[in-house]
Amino acid sequence: MGYQTLAAVDLGSNSFKLQVARVQGEQLYLLDGLKETVRLAAGLDRNKCLDADSQQRALDCLRRFSERLRDLPEEAVRCVGTSALRVAKNAGQFLEQAEAALGFPIEIIAGREEARLIYLGVTHSLPPSSGRRLVIDIGGGSTECIIGSGTRQKSRESLQMGCVNFSLRFFPGGRIGKSAMKEAELEARLITQGIEADFGTDNWDEAVGSSGSIRAIADLIESSGWGSGITLEGMLQLREALLKAGHVDRLELPGLRADRRPVLAGGLAILSGLFAELGIERMSPAAGALREGILYDLLGRMSEHDMREETVAEFMRRYHVDAKQAARVEALALRLFEGVAPADKGEREEVRRFLSWAARLHEIGISIAHSSYHKHGAYILQNADMPGFSKTDQERLALLVRAQRGAVAKVPQFMAGGELSDIDRTLIWLLRQAVILCRNRAEPDLPEVLPEATSKGYRLRLPQAWLDENSLTRRALEEEAAHWGDVGVRLQYA
Repeated sequence: MGYQTLAAVDLGSNSFKLQVARVQGEQLYLLDGLKETVRLAAGLDRNKCLDADSQQRALDCLRRFSERLRDLPEEAVRCVGTSALRVAKNAGQFLEQAEAALGFPIEIIAGREEARLIYLGVTHSLPPSSGRRLVIDIGGGSTECIIGSGTRQKSRESLQMGCVNFSLRFFPGGRIGKSAMKEAELEARLITQGIEADFGTDNWDEAVGSSGSIRAIADLIESSGWGSGITLEGMLQLREALLKAGHVDRLELPGLRADRRPVLAGGLAILSGLFAELGIERMSPAAGALREGILYDLLGRMSEHDMREETVAEFMRRYHVDAKQAARVEALALRLFEGVAPADKGEREEVRRFLSWAARLHEIGISIAHSSYHKHGAYILQNADMPGFSKTDQERLALLVRAQRGAVAKVPQFMAGGELSDIDRTLIWLLRQAVILCRNRAEPDLPEVLPEATSKGYRLRLPQAWLDENSLTRRALEEEAAHWGDVGVRLQYA
């Protein structure tokens, strides 16, 4: 389904950003952008929970954003949360309120997925190049580093250091001292050491920075007459200016914005550490960043260049999945799906994709061990880096694969207090039926199969004569009905 307008919402650890773009073929033309400094990461207490003030700032911002997004369909808007929401222990409770305020679902993405989207946004904002680029984005709570050539990415990493948490830790109250600056720079170097082998100067030809911190540093260096772009000399001059001022409020430099003052010292210390450890001598700022990457990724999903499809295919190769068996299970699961699909077209297409992916990946755990392979597969899907998938997406796939066989009552989401939507319960049922009916690992010789949802469960209409001829499958279906009966769901095969 194509849309003329797309929107991306980036719930960053320092600021929230909204970008709206017009679709023209396979290009995007930016129409409108909003940004508010929320400093979500500053609201994380000692227990890694977001405090009430930071949550309120965030919710107020999202309500304002919702006015701009009000007329857009859900499928044309993608909202992602980054480092602060990855860390916050009360993120689940906050997201319920945040989604209600914004009016759209919010995904929390992993650090490496954030890095992938940043690179995608940067490459679309720069002239084409066949050279190797190092892209660095210093966010409020984390720093993403990516190496790629053209649109292809080679290495991605997310480091747990950001301009907000470094500024709070090393420059509390805005005070800037020489010893604190040295400690912050040393900490940044120590964190960066772990990626030096893959991200050092021998691995790239050009360094590009994409974050607000990096663009602010570049602007200050240039407007102060200390050079063009970001250089070691320019950063030393800015460092000296910060130390001389002694406090962020006393720093007087042309072009220094009020919203950048509280996090400038932390951002500069991180960038200095990256320059030192990765051998960077010069860096160019880029206009594109995470929100542009979100937009282009959304455009790709609409134009059949869905990164999630590529990831599923790669996982099938990596874990040596029996492609023929996966295709049989997928075809039957999707055939059954048509009988119980949601009425809403947008929702139907989305859940159909998840059923398709789960069917193709349902046996990836066999590469670890055949015993409990469904559990091994679920672990892989929940914890592996899966480009294109949010953490919520991965949890959903893991649930479907975990619940494909065995006792339904042992799946945590079916236990007392577990949370399971009606549509996910239906997807689990569909996948389980397809796995049972394709158990002999050959094309199933099936009559017309008519699935339907009932008031108490599900019915799969199979001719009695066929069941009599396939006694092994009939026995498996009887066991299946007993498993579902244990969780209060009635299955009928007649």
